[in-house]
Amino acid sequence: MFIQEPYNISNIAVGLPRSYAVFKSGTGRKRTAIAIKNKRIDTLLLTQLSKDTVVVETRGDKASLILVSMYFDINRPIDIDLQKMQEILTHAKRIGTIFAIDSNARSTTWHEVLTNKRDKALEEFLISRQLYTANEESCYKTFQSGRGANNIDLTILNNQAIEIMNNWTIHDHESCSDHNILKYELSKGEDIHRD
Repeated sequence: MFIQEPYNISNIAVGLPRSYAVFKSGTGRKRTAIAIKNKRIDTLLLTQLSKDTVVVETRGDKASLILVSMYFDINRPIDIDLQKMQEILTHAKRIGTIFAIDSNARSTTWHEVLTNKRDKALEEFLISRQLYTANEESCYKTFQSGRGANNIDLTILNNQAIEIMNNWTIHDHESCSDHNILKYELSKGEDIHRD
């Protein structure tokens, strides 16, 4: 599970099952986390990349993946978050990488009605790095509140990860949040770490 803005008590992310391996990072309020249920998946927190972001490398069977949970603060220049993404991509090299991001950015590229300057910067970054949004058009939005609904939650993939992702959907069940659950499957496929 990729989690953005987990529930915090005294700067500790709470409410996650004890049976999951939960990865979080930093001091103060936790804004992201990753929870892994399958104990057979070897997972390592990449602390050097996990600053207000959680980055893990998983290894299972023959496949390696870099998993990233990010929160783009609307009050922070998006260039700071894009630089973090670049650092992660540089580290990952040719390993399949999946970013789950609360981007606070709207774009027609991910099925919104408008694109502004902040969103354009994210679009241009994705294009220039050959990254893809898995988000598909849906009758549901990724975020819904009393003020409206939009698609600010993104699943972003590199070339290696796009080969294994299937059935991306916005889940229609209650999430106890103003963000809806995004659900998809990862197929085993071939080894997704290529030299």
